[in-house]
Amino acid sequence: MSLIDWLVLSITLLFIILYGIWKSRGQKNIEGYLLADRKLPWYHVGLSVMATQASAITFLSAPGQGYSDGLRFVQFYFGLPLAMVVLCITFIPIFHKLKVYTAYEFLETRFDNKTRTLTAFLFLLQRGLSTGITIYAPAIIMSTILNIDVFYTIIFNGLIVIAYTVYGGTKAVSYTQVLQMSIIFGGLFLAAYMVIHLLPENVSFFDALHIAGKMNKLNAIDTHFDLNNKYNIWSGIIGGFFLQLSYFGTDQSQVGRYLTGSSVTQSRLGLIMNSLVKIPMQFFILLIGVLVFTFYQFHQAPIFFNNVEVNRIQNSVYKDEFKNLEQAYTIAYIEKQTEVNELVNALHSKDEIKIDASRIKVQAADKKNTAIKKEVTALMTKNYASADVNDTNYIFLSFVTQQLPVGVVGILIAIIFLAAMGSTASGLNSLASTTVVDFYKRIFKKNESEKKYLSVSRWITVAWGLFCIVVAFYASRLGNLIEAVNVLGSLFYGTILGIFLVAFYMKRVGGMAVFYAALIAEAFIVYAWIVNLTAFLWLNVIGCLLVMGFAFIIQMFINRRKVKV
Repeated sequence: MSLIDWLVLSITLLFIILYGIWKSRGQKNIEGYLLADRKLPWYHVGLSVMATQASAITFLSAPGQGYSDGLRFVQFYFGLPLAMVVLCITFIPIFHKLKVYTAYEFLETRFDNKTRTLTAFLFLLQRGLSTGITIYAPAIIMSTILNIDVFYTIIFNGLIVIAYTVYGGTKAVSYTQVLQMSIIFGGLFLAAYMVIHLLPENVSFFDALHIAGKMNKLNAIDTHFDLNNKYNIWSGIIGGFFLQLSYFGTDQSQVGRYLTGSSVTQSRLGLIMNSLVKIPMQFFILLIGVLVFTFYQFHQAPIFFNNVEVNRIQNSVYKDEFKNLEQAYTIAYIEKQTEVNELVNALHSKDEIKIDASRIKVQAADKKNTAIKKEVTALMTKNYASADVNDTNYIFLSFVTQQLPVGVVGILIAIIFLAAMGSTASGLNSLASTTVVDFYKRIFKKNESEKKYLSVSRWITVAWGLFCIVVAFYASRLGNLIEAVNVLGSLFYGTILGIFLVAFYMKRVGGMAVFYAALIAEAFIVYAWIVNLTAFLWLNVIGCLLVMGFAFIIQMFINRRKVKV
């Protein structure tokens, strides 16, 4: 990056951090630290909810997902509006009425201590691992820009987020997220404009879409029902509904955001805002990735987008083999570019026969390029067994740093950092609030002063931050980050949601039944994931239904034993 880009990036980040710290000054108790005194308006709630979900993973990996797999991933969010309706009707009024700090306090009132403890533990495990992944995402950026090992950038990024989260708490997180989302929306439109602007003069926006469509990148809707298909309309609406309902209804990183609302109405409006904006925003981000794919049909893409791995293989005993593959890749690209130009001419002539013939040739040329890239990744693994051979997380970053003009690079990199800070800070804040409220305050120290609880909250935030940094060291092995974080959530969200749905709607089921039902369901979900029983979105449905079903059956046995006695 240029000096101007570094200045833009530094000034933007510094301004956001100082603004959040200034707005959160004067906190004296854990209600202010963990819930911003429950005084925030609906637009704060809505933007904070969106910023928590829209991490750096969204802006780093989602364009890469669109580049490599097209628009199919947008179906993942189709269950979101339905989930928001259920949350607004059921979850929000109950949480506000009980004045809870965390969602899991309600479970002790409804069931017992052990059910609350189990659910809070499952959340801490899931959120701790997920937050570690969100720390890894911006570390990739700095590693790529500075061309240093990601190990050092993970530590640097993790410590920065820990510092301002520890000081400012929820209020700092929320106020900075409002500014973050405002800058992010502007940056996304700028990125889309720049991709289109950089296309050849004879290739319009609609030509770019046609080319992407002919290469199967615009298939946003898949109506075929297949349990092993990760993204179709059924897994999106049904599996996505259960995942989003659990994420927004039972994950403290989100519950903590709308509990800051000044009233039930303000919290509801914030979630409705999120449901209306999220799907178009995600579609737009994926579309940027598709447009980047089209751009690289007219400009040679790197043979591998992760420069760290490229440098490693170039300085190894396999450097000559890699150089030969680079030469073959260049020749294959020149051949493909000829076919792509023919496709553009065919599109302009509107001759369907020529268009179809050119499409087949372009797809064949693209397969040749893909085959060469597979040889490259195989060579990288041969050279270094732990090589990160999935480069989708680096695609958009590579495009931004190598193709965009001075100044714009700094803005877009700042956007990804801002998203990382917002989601990671929310994660750390929710981990601290759950640990303090559901464990420390309830089990260990019940009658400490507010000042003491505030101090403990800050130290626990530090501890969770260090844990998440350790997790980030292993995140490179998980492939595409936006998929990885949702797969991880799906291992726990179904079980947690099932516990809450039993609490809300199955009034005759007690704590003993739901506790053992949750243990059985979670064990089955982990087994189903290990043996790859079904696509990950369906794990949310299965886990939830298993908890409800087993809880009902176990409660029947408990009732029969009571009758016999």
